[in-house]
Amino acid sequence: MPQNAPPIEYTVQVWKEDGQFIAHAMPLDVMSSGGTTENARSALDEAVRLFLAVASEKGDLEEILAESAYVWRDGSWCSPDWVGVERHTVAIGP
Repeated sequence: MPQNAPPIEYTVQVWKEDGQFIAHAMPLDVMSSGGTTENARSALDEAVRLFLAVASEKGDLEEILAESAYVWRDGSWCSPDWVGVERHTVAIGP
């Protein structure tokens, strides 16, 4: 992305799975992992940066952001407002 491109914010969800921490950039749906929460977040930041840079180079950035519910407002891309993150449970079977 160009150096003067506006910043693009994203919400991160982190959880532990099989001894690794998984970081998920919502709503961009980009994920990465690391041995610590800090490493997972750092790896995610790099993955998001590369994802957005490639999308920008290909000319797909605006379409991807719009499909991810971002809105262009006052000179920057605004992410969706998160209302909450909830844990639900469902029973499977008869």
